[in-house]
Amino acid sequence: MKIKLFFFLPIMFAILFTGCNTKPATDAKNEGDDYLSKSSFLLNTIVTITLYDKQDESLINSVFDLITEYENIYSRTLEHSELYALNNNTAPHTGKIYEISDEMASILTYGLHYSELSKGAFDITIGSVSSLWDFKSVNPFVPAAEDITEALAYVDYKNVKLQGNQLTYEKEGIKLDFGAIAKGYIADRVKEFLISQGVKSAMINLGGNVLCVGNKPDGTPFKVGIQKPFADRNETIAMIKISDYSVVSSGVYERYITVNGKNYHHILNPKTGYSYDNDLVSVTIISKRSVDGDGLSTSCFALGLEDGLALINSLPDTYAVFITKDYEVYYSEGLTENFEIIQ
Repeated sequence: MKIKLFFFLPIMFAILFTGCNTKPATDAKNEGDDYLSKSSFLLNTIVTITLYDKQDESLINSVFDLITEYENIYSRTLEHSELYALNNNTAPHTGKIYEISDEMASILTYGLHYSELSKGAFDITIGSVSSLWDFKSVNPFVPAAEDITEALAYVDYKNVKLQGNQLTYEKEGIKLDFGAIAKGYIADRVKEFLISQGVKSAMINLGGNVLCVGNKPDGTPFKVGIQKPFADRNETIAMIKISDYSVVSSGVYERYITVNGKNYHHILNPKTGYSYDNDLVSVTIISKRSVDGDGLSTSCFALGLEDGLALINSLPDTYAVFITKDYEVYYSEGLTENFEIIQ
């Protein structure tokens, strides 16, 4: 389904995506005695957890402790993380076999799944290339072509073999990067934890990866905004009403640099080492699990509009919104039948 949107009209919807803007951490607080909310800078973004049916500050603090534990496993840059040790060949291993934790094996299983599902358009071994790019630099630059070419030699998920907790690289020098799925995976673990503690109504927002627990306390769905690309984060193209679903977006506007008048964004092509250059500016996935939203939003962006839509339409209980450079919006099959869209 295709819809043409004209953005000169004022948009007045509040957006729930906090995105990646840095702000100070805040203590847990009650807002009008209706709910308990806390925000902090974790996972290189702003994390906000809101509990609507539990006024328990120790519980919300436990959530942030849990997120910190996962960050200490999956971070590519923290020198004490398990992933850092793997990428720098300091993790425990015998020959080519690394003994990894259950949590590392679990997320790597998802990473390999989406690498295979996208036929390599998404590749969990992009780390050697992504480490060359700095999309936060105040003095942005494009990595040298020879450095990219050298790094590409280590990008191929088919060189990664996982059996239980044993990880084997068929080629030395591989570097994993969970940046495209870690937030979704962690959001799912947070939801599992909250449900185990009796929470029936909550909002998990990991820098724009939004995952709902149940409905709002009055039984109505949550409203989540789909951001207008390149606009202020309080501007949306639409609001979607969801219950117990995840909403995740990937787009060229999230992290990018401009060098010599050309934009380079963070969704890198494993075949070239440079940003994907297709007709898309954003893909939003609505799914039961947030890890699926994360993996599919990147995969579908990489695949492009036609192949991305075909992939989503082949999956159960999974929906997508594609936005092209000329701001045409495409909905996957079944989305408008299963969710209320407010424009």
